[in-house]
Amino acid sequence: MKLKNRTALITGASRGIGRAIAEAFAREGANLILTARDVKDLNEVKAACAASGVKVTTVVADLGQRGEIEQVYRALPATLDILVNNAGIGSSANPKPVAAFDDAFWEQTLYLNLTVPYLLSKRVLPGMIAAHRGRIINVASIAGKIGSIHGSAYSASKHGLLGLTRTLAQEVVKDGITVNAICPGVVASRMNDKRVAYDAQRLSKSVSEVEAVSTPLGRRLTPDEVSPLAVFLASDDARAITGQPYNVDAGTIMH
Repeated sequence: MKLKNRTALITGASRGIGRAIAEAFAREGANLILTARDVKDLNEVKAACAASGVKVTTVVADLGQRGEIEQVYRALPATLDILVNNAGIGSSANPKPVAAFDDAFWEQTLYLNLTVPYLLSKRVLPGMIAAHRGRIINVASIAGKIGSIHGSAYSASKHGLLGLTRTLAQEVVKDGITVNAICPGVVASRMNDKRVAYDAQRLSKSVSEVEAVSTPLGRRLTPDEVSPLAVFLASDDARAITGQPYNVDAGTIMH
């Protein structure tokens, strides 16, 4: 029960990494505020988390739409213990080379992947500073450290998220707040399914061939292989760790 009596907000919590983190936090005793777009999926994860005996509040909101973040603001307590900025959009929604990239998709990606974490962090920081305690965990990507072919907006947004992570960490370290990032490699998800299919077509390979070289393990990772790191970073055990971007990628990159 490493997170007992803590309250965490997790964005993009209805599936994939967000859901895995929500369920892992619930098992460790954290009360949860979960937000996502899909009502059905959100209700399913709420039930799964509530089975651990914790309080679960859900907020249906499309954070990619400007203005909908206000719904999340209204659900926040005066002091939030843990913020997990997980909601995001990948390159699979509209992959193109830079020369042909869609400008509107660029703006949408940077807003959801970078501006929303900035806005939520800005909102919860005063309470964390007053309490002299807090955890902010940004779910970035190894694409925040390397390029992503036909995914310039995604890579740029995740590079920016790491910059935000490091800057926030420097600013609030003396206030008892840590700010870290998780950088997953290729993780099996609905969003990534589309990217794998796109790369298979682009490279004239089968989906299984693309998956086999996606990580040194010869497979895509699972969300449950990412969530334990989030639990650790949210716990008191990680109180002296801040400003760090941790890869969970089976050794795909090593920096």
